[in-house]
Amino acid sequence: MKKYKIAIEETVVQEFEVWAKDDEEAIKMAERNYQNGEFVIENGECQFRQMAIVAPNNELTEWFEF
Repeated sequence: MKKYKIAIEETVVQEFEVWAKDDEEAIKMAERNYQNGEFVIENGECQFRQMAIVAPNNELTEWFEF
């Protein structure tokens, strides 16, 4: 038997609300809230997931969806 490292990547979606005068301000506010730890994604909806094997030289094999 050999030991393998497996990398798993998920894209998780959760919606947050902000009050803003326009799209640009809304994005800036959301980014600030995220960076300040006010917007934290918890148990959101998984939209995409993939995995790959980490080779011994720390290179990844091809990613595949599962």
